[in-house]
Amino acid sequence: MTVVDPEPMSQLELHDDRLFAGDPAQRGVARELYDHVRDLPLICPHGHVDPALLAENRPFANPAELLVIPDHYIIRMLYSHGVGLEDLGVPSRDGVRVEADPRRVWRRLAQHWPAFRGTPTRLWLEHVLRQTFGVRVPLAPHTADDVYDQVADCLAREEFRPRALFERFNVEALATTEPALDPLAHHRAIASSEWGGRVVTTFRPDDVVDIARPGWADAVARLGEVTGTETHTYPGYLQALAERRAFFQRHGATATDHGHPTARTVDLDVADAARLYQRALSGETDAADAECFRGHMLTEFARMSCEDGLVLQLHPGSWRDHNERVHAGFGPDMGADIPAPTDYVHGLRPLLNRFGNDPRLTFVVFTLDESTYSRELAPLAGHYPAMLLGPAWWFHDSPEGLRRFRELTTETAGFYNTVGFNDDTRSFPQIPARHDVARRVDCAFLARLVVEHRLPLHEAAETAVDLAYRIPKRVYRL
Repeated sequence: MTVVDPEPMSQLELHDDRLFAGDPAQRGVARELYDHVRDLPLICPHGHVDPALLAENRPFANPAELLVIPDHYIIRMLYSHGVGLEDLGVPSRDGVRVEADPRRVWRRLAQHWPAFRGTPTRLWLEHVLRQTFGVRVPLAPHTADDVYDQVADCLAREEFRPRALFERFNVEALATTEPALDPLAHHRAIASSEWGGRVVTTFRPDDVVDIARPGWADAVARLGEVTGTETHTYPGYLQALAERRAFFQRHGATATDHGHPTARTVDLDVADAARLYQRALSGETDAADAECFRGHMLTEFARMSCEDGLVLQLHPGSWRDHNERVHAGFGPDMGADIPAPTDYVHGLRPLLNRFGNDPRLTFVVFTLDESTYSRELAPLAGHYPAMLLGPAWWFHDSPEGLRRFRELTTETAGFYNTVGFNDDTRSFPQIPARHDVARRVDCAFLARLVVEHRLPLHEAAETAVDLAYRIPKRVYRL
């Protein structure tokens, strides 16, 4: 096989038909559908952007700090190719940075850029480079410095500050995610500023719910302090959680989020729950107790959502910090999360039997276990009025993963038992890239239905707009 050498001055171009079918008929319909959604505002109901970016509106530091170091997709791939996290500028657990030169970090990314061929990371980053920063040359070792300099030059300008990009990206609403004890100072700063961008918080109470976490009892004590509630009792604990939910709602929250190892739910009676809680405060619980308490609290949070209207999101099935060496050296959440098999049929039954038929509850369930799409999740969402399916998440928010999601869930759950698209990103500049990929994949899927005469073109166009904009805005009350 003859390999064609790349042109020395080749251009970085984003093809207008990327992610559309090769079949001319489907491709033509996909183009037409995409024209209906390409310029719609972005609804971002779940993600992990740091609200300090928009509260402080300071210039981004440099290309590596913006695009490489905080991106788990990038650092995990580079780590798999033998690049140490310390060589990527990632601070150690004690805050020490071995590599302090961001340009060298960028060069390491460029050196290993072939590792990203075919990955969504490459799609997203090339979209950012081309559409946001106007880069016209592909990233490679011999172009690394030129690309770095162009991005760095942009970051020094006023129009590339976070709030200006927020407006340029056409973000209508952005939800961040904060732990239960967060004072939400950045959200207060945004709300009191003259800037009109809508940034809301999301209540993530894992730190005060997971009794297996180191420091859980101390966190619960702080919960009592900030709410003025006696959290040494189970009723007081529930009251404190309800008060924190109300505090988050006053700062714009429309949803809660729960990252549990499994999808198990439990419905304990009050006396049993109180006894388990007291044993946890005394440090007398084991792993089985922790799983039981997490599951029970999911059911309690469903009850609270029926009362206060917050959307309940569940993100289960990730084995966090699988790599002990990385966890020991660099702390939690450093990209070593691994999907695990997840049982939804048995796990969710206690919660769904108590609240799944309640019209007041909106329960959005995600998965990292694709084997459950058609066997468990779509049938559950296709039956229980309260349950909706979150989009393909984490390892599966790729073009293939998004396509598999539609193929395996639509026949049972349809489109309208799903919630559209959540970018679920920490990388602020990638938000429009991720939404564009999702919109293109949905349009390609709908185009196939049109060409196969399973859906009229006008209904496909309406559905495309619903998935991209109307559904997430309605479900998350944004």
